[in-house]
Amino acid sequence: MATSSSLLSEEQLLCSICLDLFTEPVTTPCGHNFCKACIRQYWDSNDLCLCPMCKEKFHRKPELRINTFISEMAAQFRKSVEVKATSSRDQCPVQPLEVPCDICTGMKLKALKSCLVKKEAQREISNSVQVFTDLVRSIEKIQAELIEMFEENQKAAERQAEGLIKDLKQEINDLKKRSTKLEYFPSLSVSQLEEALMREVRKLCDAELMRIQLYTVDVTLDPDTAYPKLTLSEDWKQVRHEGTLKKLSDNPERFDYICCVLGKKGFFSGRFYYEVTVQGKTKWDLGVARESINRKGKIMLKPQNGYWTVVPRNGNEYKANAGHPVTLSLRKKPQKVGVFVDYEEGQV
Repeated sequence: MATSSSLLSEEQLLCSICLDLFTEPVTTPCGHNFCKACIRQYWDSNDLCLCPMCKEKFHRKPELRINTFISEMAAQFRKSVEVKATSSRDQCPVQPLEVPCDICTGMKLKALKSCLVKKEAQREISNSVQVFTDLVRSIEKIQAELIEMFEENQKAAERQAEGLIKDLKQEINDLKKRSTKLEYFPSLSVSQLEEALMREVRKLCDAELMRIQLYTVDVTLDPDTAYPKLTLSEDWKQVRHEGTLKKLSDNPERFDYICCVLGKKGFFSGRFYYEVTVQGKTKWDLGVARESINRKGKIMLKPQNGYWTVVPRNGNEYKANAGHPVTLSLRKKPQKVGVFVDYEEGQV
């Protein structure tokens, strides 16, 4: 007849909860075996009643009965282990003047050149050392990466600070140069400085005007766009407002509410400049407009509606209707108004 050791191995006779030989082994409905006390304690300490091995849930706690076969196998295995231990003690007891094994626990056996218990302990120690070594290497790698990242961030901050310091030094030098230049004119009055400044401004304005006048175009007004109260000259270069509302065709191009007239030729690229004489005129609006503007009904002349204009307001005050209206203060009324457009740059 086969012995218990040939039927079940030691691992099959161990409870997976307490990891010891079965004591009063019971079998759950899913087929797994546990110590009776272990499985009861496991269920009492958890909200759900389930198998610790396969996690199968039970709606109610199963009735546990001792598995007599497993119980007998565990008892026989326990007896065989005790017999082997007794045999080992009889065969290899530690005699006086003999060195006992310093790895064995419990019964001390005579130290041999090769001890299986010692080898197993050394293997576990070696594995633990390897895990610890790998952990140290991982930590050292992360530490090196963090140090490198901090050093790069510090270098970037230092470069940025050096750039700011360089800009500040340059600005300080520029201010010192300006201060030195002002020291050469201690006796000049404020009015003299203003006149000198105005002369420089005029030079700049004249130079800029000469530059943009290179793009001068000849503007001819389009009678098909003129509001019915406006009258154009025969050469379509001048316009004046009359009180009489003329009967004209209400074509899509014509303004029917506001006093406006457009140039006959449009521009779709490049730069162009034109001048309009406004000497002696009290009311006028000059500028440029998109071709797609609305020409019917009441319209506000502002960029949101496709108009960029300069208009006189309150005597010598003038306004440029850009994204936000800009007030232009002039000492005297202008005789001419120039309009310059850079199509590609989107500037008026």
